[in-house]
Amino acid sequence: MKTIISSLIILIIMYPFLCSCDQPDKVRIIFDTDANNELDDQFALMYLLANGKSFDVEGVTVNATRSGGNIREHYDEAQRIMKLAFSYDKVPLFKGADASFEEISPTLNDANFDGKAAVDFIVKEANERNRNDLVVLAVGKLTNVALALKKDPSIASKMRVVWLGSNYPKPGEYNQDNDTVSMNFILNTRVPFEMVTVRYGESSGTDAVKVTQEEINTRMPGMGPKTNKPITGRHGGEYSTFGDYAVSLFEHIEYHGDPPSRALFDLVAVAILKNSTWGEETEIPAPILINNQWVERPQNPRKITLWENFNRDAIINDFYLSLSNYHIVQPKL
Repeated sequence: MKTIISSLIILIIMYPFLCSCDQPDKVRIIFDTDANNELDDQFALMYLLANGKSFDVEGVTVNATRSGGNIREHYDEAQRIMKLAFSYDKVPLFKGADASFEEISPTLNDANFDGKAAVDFIVKEANERNRNDLVVLAVGKLTNVALALKKDPSIASKMRVVWLGSNYPKPGEYNQDNDTVSMNFILNTRVPFEMVTVRYGESSGTDAVKVTQEEINTRMPGMGPKTNKPITGRHGGEYSTFGDYAVSLFEHIEYHGDPPSRALFDLVAVAILKNSTWGEETEIPAPILINNQWVERPQNPRKITLWENFNRDAIINDFYLSLSNYHIVQPKL
């Protein structure tokens, strides 16, 4: 009996260590967003913050794209979502670039260049502890990321960039067109780079991961953690849950297709970092964009990863599950 009891005590003591061997490491991530552009950024950020078992969120950085107002408006919208996720004042939030890479890059030595807070944060986190496990998930223009790589080229070997953007191999796409120079700059660096395709109107890109207003109105009310102090939405009104705010966002947006719906592009980029089987990845020689046309470089030794063909149902169902059974990210110690 004493032998059995002793064995049980040892097993209890060792159990956390034995279990940890089977648990995947969390993804260490910076979320770089034009949060006020439409509504998919908000869904992606909430999904990320509700998945504390999968992600260590080091911080959130914002940039300004042409349809979302100035940098303060993007900052304010990200702040709203972080408050609804009990993450504001726990996860740091930084203002990034208002202007373009081409406009800002000559000023990087200035004391207060445009985007300094976000750029310096990316550089700092990439250099922290000499680790190479940082993922910068960019779901807007690539200005902040490109500026960080220009300011400290050594971080190219210390992080991985996953970007929601491009209709590759076709031209166009909102995030890309907001700063093509920053994208081309990154394509010519050595940082590991993954392109999560958009492909408007095609089944192979994130544009296919759509939801209708009816689905949102049916599924979302009351979902997510409930705050004691409501936030004021960007269209007015007060909201204590992300689910209720999501309904408001869908009331103030245009719809496309038949049935009328909206794609949750940015949500997909978070999802494939949580579960890579929800998309297909292919390695290709890094192309370049010239005069708004993709130019292939088949002999280019620099390779990038292309993501396409996403599992819409698995991703959307996991989003609902994450808000129903949320595990809010924990602050960095």
